[in-house]
Amino acid sequence: MFIFNLKVNGNKFIKILMAVLAIIILIITFIICYNLIFNNFFQTNDTSINKGAMYELNTKNYTNVLKNVHSDIDKYIGQKIKFSGYVYRLNDFTEEQFVLARDMIVTSDFQTVVVGFLCHSTIASNFEDNSWVEIEGTITKGNYYGDIPIIEIDNINKIQEPSDEYVYPPDDSFVVTSTVL
Repeated sequence: MFIFNLKVNGNKFIKILMAVLAIIILIITFIICYNLIFNNFFQTNDTSINKGAMYELNTKNYTNVLKNVHSDIDKYIGQKIKFSGYVYRLNDFTEEQFVLARDMIVTSDFQTVVVGFLCHSTIASNFEDNSWVEIEGTITKGNYYGDIPIIEIDNINKIQEPSDEYVYPPDDSFVVTSTVL
């Protein structure tokens, strides 16, 4: 039978325990600071956007996407996009520019305003005003009385006017996710 007689010095034990706790706190603080600094400065915040995938707009998400892209252009540069609308031109556009437009209903008596993305294509002049087209392109940043998103068209096809030609104002329930622009 073995008997151990262990005498613990309370003051020394508390000092060692406090030193170990201080070292643990310093290590945790260092890790947190390191992660905060390097995650904020060296990682982009657009991980929720899959820029390699083609995103298709429809009448339900059209104005929400339009609003989000206009409010944070830099976040969406390089995003592939596909949607349809009619060709709408202003007097100061070049031959290679048009707005791919939709009419947004703004009142209960069906008053509308034209909304859409400014588009650029070398063959834009081949499409008449008010003709319906479907485009595939890439969001870029351009200047038209200030910074705006411009769709560089990769593919454009004439289509028939759709049955759901109108869009509605953006709503607050729209949430940007990895599957939604």
